[in-house]
Amino acid sequence: MTDNELLRLLKTDPRNGLAEVVGQYSTYVMKIAYLRLNDICTNEDIEEAVSDIFLKFFQFGCKNNFEISSVKAVLSVISARHCVDIFRKKMQEISSVSFDEIPNEIGISETYPSDSIAADILKKLSDTDRRIIVRRYFFGQKSKEIAKALNMKPSAIDTRISRALVRLRKMIEEDNL
Repeated sequence: MTDNELLRLLKTDPRNGLAEVVGQYSTYVMKIAYLRLNDICTNEDIEEAVSDIFLKFFQFGCKNNFEISSVKAVLSVISARHCVDIFRKKMQEISSVSFDEIPNEIGISETYPSDSIAADILKKLSDTDRRIIVRRYFFGQKSKEIAKALNMKPSAIDTRISRALVRLRKMIEEDNL
């Protein structure tokens, strides 16, 4: 079905029109969401984001009486913006998380001075190690899930976690925290 046909259907029968849009573009929108969010979101979160994207598309279309030039272009913009919003929200959650949530094996005292220092210390890790630590201790993912998301072996994830925790402990001791 072409964009013009989809837009006509959306105008005359919004429910069936939306179903057609979802059927035709769900793979496309899922790919955008997955590429932008797979490092920080679970598959369920990504699926929810895709649903939200189609809802926002429908609301935008209703507001503009479906007078849009391209369904794909509007979905692309809405997808990108929604994923950026989710990414920012997740990053705020990460930077505002308390150090009490990171395991004691790092060697953090109960009177740790500032959560912003936690974010600064995590930023000193490599990108991959930071992703692994965040996924494990902030999102509660298991090694197998992390390995699948990052195309690594679970044993490699466990090794990287162990080494990253040692580095974190060393950084904290060096900073006398």
